[in-house]
Amino acid sequence: MHRMQPEELTLNAYQSRALQTKSDQSDQRLAVANWAMGLAGETGELVDLLKKVYFHGHVLDRGALVKELGDVQWYLAILAEQLGISLQEVGHTNLQKLASRYEGGFSSEKSVNRVESSPEDPGVQDPT
Repeated sequence: MHRMQPEELTLNAYQSRALQTKSDQSDQRLAVANWAMGLAGETGELVDLLKKVYFHGHVLDRGALVKELGDVQWYLAILAEQLGISLQEVGHTNLQKLASRYEGGFSSEKSVNRVESSPEDPGVQDPT
């Protein structure tokens, strides 16, 4: 069976399209809590799917896996936007952190001996 290649989609384009499907919430604190809890819940569903494969003998259903990963991605996109952060910034910052932490690639030694060096970003606003 031949699968069609999906269209190219940047992180920010995904985030913009995902925002079209979110509900409006007037209370910023409740909105952040809702999206964060949704992210945790969907992550739990993903973990449960994998638990069934690795510990209960289920066959991995790639379609279900892709859908659960998509739900996690959706909540992440909405939560980030609610906090004034683009997915592009999240992705770029994460890759920079990993490149700095694991220059030349991951190793257990680098992981064990890593030093956290980035202070909190003053550009992120507290939702409270």
